[in-house]
Amino acid sequence: MIKNGKVAYIFPGQGSQAVGMGKNLYDKYRSARGVFHEADKTLGFSLSELCFEGPEEELTQTINVQPAILTVSMASFRAAEEIMGGPIPVPDVVAGHSLGEYTALVVIGALDFCDAIRLVRERGRLMQEAGKATPGGMLAVLGLDPDTVEDICLAADTEVSNANCPGQIVVSGSEEKLAEFKTVAETKGARRTIRLKVSGAFHSRLMQPAANSLARAISVTSFNEPAVPIMANVTAEMLNDAGDIRRELADQITHCVKWQESVENMINGGVSRFVEIGHGRVLADLIKRINPEVPVFNIDDIDTTNQAGIWWTEHRRQHIRGLVERAMQAAKSTHAG
Repeated sequence: MIKNGKVAYIFPGQGSQAVGMGKNLYDKYRSARGVFHEADKTLGFSLSELCFEGPEEELTQTINVQPAILTVSMASFRAAEEIMGGPIPVPDVVAGHSLGEYTALVVIGALDFCDAIRLVRERGRLMQEAGKATPGGMLAVLGLDPDTVEDICLAADTEVSNANCPGQIVVSGSEEKLAEFKTVAETKGARRTIRLKVSGAFHSRLMQPAANSLARAISVTSFNEPAVPIMANVTAEMLNDAGDIRRELADQITHCVKWQESVENMINGGVSRFVEIGHGRVLADLIKRINPEVPVFNIDDIDTTNQAGIWWTEHRRQHIRGLVERAMQAAKSTHAG
């Protein structure tokens, strides 16, 4: 159980990318430059140049965009540490949207950054190949309730692949079946359907060949026990065990990302603040639709990283104040006894 008033760090996945992401952090912070240099060295090509200059068509290829997003998120995290002059406050739980789970695992010490970069590069390659072997895609559906979407999926032989927030569900399937789903959804009153710019039917059974190969890559990668729990996409439950985390990562690309349920469970467990670390505000916007009362801070570019530094300073003061108050109360209790 997460105690009241606690903090969750959250990390974006594929779809949050843009040419130029991370460039201002690279220019400003030595720690961020170090992250990009390490990624370039590990992969054997200039991922940093691809992030900063594109071209967009190459950056958005699944094999490239996955390590790119991981790298930018970690550069944002390291820049925040540099601003704070040391480790930033330890979160009570972490979560990532799909690919973002890998970033979360690096931050909590369960996975080495270089190992994570290699894994997500392979993950992207496998998912891209599976998409070529069995052409398909993903379709965001706006304005339909979950039960209606599930019913249409059953009729059209598609699958719910992302349950992101109220009114926004993503389905995956073959090209033919997605077209069928779209037609039925519009007759059922969908406000809008949006085809996502991805190379396959991610988070569906059409990714099973990729999942099988990824499981083998995961099995030979070293994992540590996490320093704090991670909220799993597949089950929307917290994981504390390295073995469970391995299974989560292997299962994830064929199962639905239960993002709304994950956020609701974190809030119900006591999380009162979220910090999104990485490019953009995709997850912050989703959380505002899930629960507009919960504040979300962003660590993205220089401005937002500085703002987070201000918040963390205050968070640390409040934490110290709480420790002092509890110590004083304990002393009074001892004296009274």
